[in-house]
Amino acid sequence: MSDIISIRGEKVTVDDCETVISVPEIAVSEPGHIKTYSRQESGNAKHEFHALAQMVYFQFQDEELEIIKIDSPLTISDGAERTELRDGLVLCRDRVGELQVLAIAGKNTKKLLEAAYRYCTRWVRLDI
Repeated sequence: MSDIISIRGEKVTVDDCETVISVPEIAVSEPGHIKTYSRQESGNAKHEFHALAQMVYFQFQDEELEIIKIDSPLTISDGAERTELRDGLVLCRDRVGELQVLAIAGKNTKKLLEAAYRYCTRWVRLDI
């Protein structure tokens, strides 16, 4: 659990994220590479991740989602930990509930969103 989660790229900064899912391109075939970050306790956070992945995926299917294309790597900061994403995308929800998707340009956004949704759905179902 962290007090602040932020995402930074060459021309973009998203501070004050509540929930973040990082989906590198390799996650399409190896979902274990997906990373999650949350300001909540881990027991409740997995349901937040599932809700985030599901809402983003459905909004994408309904063409209701604006995806911000980025030409540079993204850095996700969670307290003292920093992770760099060179390919793929990042899903995030801020404290007021707004959803954002930052995608490295040229990657298959649909497949990456599907990978995140499948991963989070399986994770929640394992606990049911």
